[in-house]
Amino acid sequence: MRVAPQPLASKGVLAATLIIIAWAGLLTYLLAFYKPNWYSPAPYLLLLLQTHLYTGLYITGHDAMHGVVSPNKRLNNTLGTVATLLFAYNWFPGQLAKHHAHHRYVGTPDDPDFHPEGHPGFLPWLLRFAWNYVTWWQILLMAATYNILKIWFPQASVIAFWMVPAVLATMQLFFFGTYLPHRGEHEADNQHKSRSQLRHHVWAFVSCYFFGYHYEHHDQPYLPWWRLWQTKTADSNGLN
Repeated sequence: MRVAPQPLASKGVLAATLIIIAWAGLLTYLLAFYKPNWYSPAPYLLLLLQTHLYTGLYITGHDAMHGVVSPNKRLNNTLGTVATLLFAYNWFPGQLAKHHAHHRYVGTPDDPDFHPEGHPGFLPWLLRFAWNYVTWWQILLMAATYNILKIWFPQASVIAFWMVPAVLATMQLFFFGTYLPHRGEHEADNQHKSRSQLRHHVWAFVSCYFFGYHYEHHDQPYLPWWRLWQTKTADSNGLN
């Protein structure tokens, strides 16, 4: 279902700001104040919540790449830069160029998300994906930040609530945003070489901020993540 564009007003900025504040606030609490009992389920549930907020950071940056965080380009790009930097020091301008190449050349050797050996399994494709996107600067900055953080905060908490969620969110974004929608063969008339998960708005949000409605995103990239659910009507339940 096609959804008409609407003026962004301040909704995109509000969504981006809330995600950034929630991520920073929860991380501050988990590192500075929370005393985890590793024998209870609570810290692991909080780890998963922080993972979800990490994913939200990248989805915010992704929306900024499409200019749908704010109609003010400077504010849009600033929020996108902040969100992506907080997610393991991803660099917004570099991500921007690669993401638009993905949309323009989807499913071809010029697509940076595409695996040149066809359609391998999850792990080989993930490693190729990481090779294309992770830089040495990110690794060095993450290592330096880790060594600084563990001076002031418990090492186990830094690993569990700062490092592990970033890794899990990266895998989550790849699984729901690249591997599932783009794997395998697609019909000749599928211009976006993409498919979508079944219509289930709660799961779609929890799993990846509606990013599993992936064909719809490629077809209507002007929709921010919080409007993607509108593309799925009751009669659009199948995979594209």
